[in-house]
Amino acid sequence: MDNYEHRKTTAVIKVFGEDKTPLKNQKLTIKQTDHQFLFGCNGFEMIPYANEELNGAEKEKTQKYIDNFLNLLNFVTLPFYWGQFEPAKGNPRTQELLNTARFCKEHNLMVKGHPLCWHTLAPDWLLDMSNEEILDAQIKRIHREVEDFEGLVDMWDVINEAVIMPVFDKYDNGLTRVCKEIGRIKTIKKLFEAARSVDTGATLIINDFDVSSAYDILIEGCLEAGIEIDVIGIQSHMHQGYWGLEKTQSVLERFSRFDIPLQFSETSLVSGELMPEHYDDLNDYQAEEWPSTEQGEKRQAREAVEFYKTLFAHPLVTGITWWDLLDGQWLNAPSGLIREDMTPKPVYKELLKLIKGKWWTEETILSTDKAGQIEFTGFLGEYLISCGDKDVSFTLEKGEDKEIKDIFI
Repeated sequence: MDNYEHRKTTAVIKVFGEDKTPLKNQKLTIKQTDHQFLFGCNGFEMIPYANEELNGAEKEKTQKYIDNFLNLLNFVTLPFYWGQFEPAKGNPRTQELLNTARFCKEHNLMVKGHPLCWHTLAPDWLLDMSNEEILDAQIKRIHREVEDFEGLVDMWDVINEAVIMPVFDKYDNGLTRVCKEIGRIKTIKKLFEAARSVDTGATLIINDFDVSSAYDILIEGCLEAGIEIDVIGIQSHMHQGYWGLEKTQSVLERFSRFDIPLQFSETSLVSGELMPEHYDDLNDYQAEEWPSTEQGEKRQAREAVEFYKTLFAHPLVTGITWWDLLDGQWLNAPSGLIREDMTPKPVYKELLKLIKGKWWTEETILSTDKAGQIEFTGFLGEYLISCGDKDVSFTLEKGEDKEIKDIFI
């Protein structure tokens, strides 16, 4: 579980001065500035702050939220739930989310939009349309959002929870109607093709909470149909108890057979009482009060560390998104990394020790040889190399070991 060598690489760096001659016997300082691996969380609380809607105590409180976020994480998920994004047809919240995405980019966060299609929180105004009109509206919605946010949103959950979409019966919605008529694979294919046609560089993701064989059978069918899935998203809400090593490794093994990158897209562990096991749908459990406890916080930290270590050790996992940063959000659950007063919980502190400690390359001082070269090993990610008062950034990427990089200072 502690084998992380695949997260590192060694590069031979040739350093040149302004006159393009090698800098011989020159002392250099190298420090890491970011991970390649995506350590994320949803950032819904950032929206009012990024849109300058807060003042006084609320602004100060949200600033603490953002400081905690940026201190630990490099990846953010923003909400594009269609019914909330466009509650009135033709009146989307585009500017509000553009402002938020720009704010995130200015703070060096990779941004994911979640989701482009989901039967839950679909707009009610779809219900007055025919299935053909609903599908047309959905495709136009994808074209609009992907185009409007190109360069700001790096990746999209194209479709969310497709396994149950055609059989979802809690309430009527337009997208279940369409999926029931034309089938899941045909629906998914149309949506992925719509997104790909607008932004060929975006990372396109299929995402689901169902980690049973039904999901990997659906993925297999999608791939056989020629659907280009860039990342498989796996939700891991553990409100009813930690999966444990056996289940986690079983899930990893089953979804690894596709040799497609994996993101654990919605991860949660509670630091209070566990949700009763008889709830099949977590949304059915609505607790008015669900406090965090000292014992629960210790358990949450211990289990989260084991879960993150297991995932970080797996070569196909490229990111983990926690859900939520703050206690008391989705389902009022104490699933945050920080408490409602914005103080970090033990889980935050333990993850910080991993993300910015054990899995972070220490600042290194090296001297170039007679050819102006150094050999450097570090975790994959972004770095700053300093010589005197000059700084240059470079990236360590997975490739052939001993890759030669030319850096001009």
